[in-house]
Amino acid sequence: MTTITRRGLLGTALAMPAIVHGTARAQSAPIRLALLAPLSGPFARQGELMRTGATLAVEDVNRNGGIKALGGATLELVIADAGANVEQVTSAAQRLAADRELLAGMGAWASSFTLAATEVTERAKLPWITLSWADTITARGFHYVLASSPPSSRIIPAALEPLLALAGKVAGKKPSTIACINDDTAVNQANMKPLREGGFEKLGLKTVMDENFSVPLSDATPLIQRLRRARPDLVLLGTTATSDSRLLLQTLTEFGLGQGKVPVIAPSANFGTPEMLKNMGANYLEGVIGVAGNWTSKRQAALNADLMKRSGEPWLIQDTLSLYGHVALIADALERAGKADRDALMAALLATDTTGGPARFFLGERLRFEKNGRRADAVPAVFQWKNGKPLTVLPEADAEAELSWPRPG
Repeated sequence: MTTITRRGLLGTALAMPAIVHGTARAQSAPIRLALLAPLSGPFARQGELMRTGATLAVEDVNRNGGIKALGGATLELVIADAGANVEQVTSAAQRLAADRELLAGMGAWASSFTLAATEVTERAKLPWITLSWADTITARGFHYVLASSPPSSRIIPAALEPLLALAGKVAGKKPSTIACINDDTAVNQANMKPLREGGFEKLGLKTVMDENFSVPLSDATPLIQRLRRARPDLVLLGTTATSDSRLLLQTLTEFGLGQGKVPVIAPSANFGTPEMLKNMGANYLEGVIGVAGNWTSKRQAALNADLMKRSGEPWLIQDTLSLYGHVALIADALERAGKADRDALMAALLATDTTGGPARFFLGERLRFEKNGRRADAVPAVFQWKNGKPLTVLPEADAEAELSWPRPG
């Protein structure tokens, strides 16, 4: 595994013999894969989880004989720090693009980071896989980008539809009213746009409250007072800052609405992190429902246990699981491509259509991709906090626990 810096990569690039794009390398040479993740700055924890998933997957591929179609060639990670902003991401992506020995890449976590990075990697014709949600990632006509998560425009409606149906079974009555509390950040307003523009109506939900607030929130009492008066069947809580999340959930509990008495849906993978538990406490998180692009599954129980043991993490979330799956997807595509060539690899990635192999590391039954590189029929993960752990409740085939939902009345 290689961790690169600006000087280190430029020096390596100058020392390497140049190769022409599309030329197959010697089969005995390691297959070099890039990982671009935020390893410094405010998102460093997410980057660390990404690195863990990719590193463990590379170890497993190599331990199991490498890429057999390439004579047992091993995988090698080249890791670059995406930093804390788009400028740093772009600079890191440019340094990676200078390495013509790289066969493919993964990252860069936040959608804004991924959009910037893939502008660079697309020009280099470097196949790139991401877990980022933004629709625009695969809507630019690019030919070397894959996205394994459901897009932003579909992830929340696709989570709400089966969740409402399951809640109806559990509680005896399907929820019909919703209250929305969102911060004014771009990501949460983008998440709300398709819901406000007919999405709630299609789901059979009437909006009884729709409030935005500016970050940071100083006092949640007025919002929760309006929420109590509105008496919704469920609450959609879109927050970016942990301090705002904590304040809102604390105030909900103070008003007697917390701990699942009024179901709270928080459409963010960050709501399922160990850091969220540490910062907020199990009491305030109990019953909160999160939405993510990938999560643990009862069908992955053995893998999950092994990865937790090797990583030292108390549980696994989207960032670790998806990066493990991305490496497995690349390894599978290389076996089918039969040569270490960027174009051949990209064609094999797009041709992926399986219910086994790398599909085991993502929720849902089937792994395949649309022509634009977006995963077809991707299902979101819905998890719920239960006794201090975020457990998958949907899809039902992957569920680790039953959904808790209060009965009306």
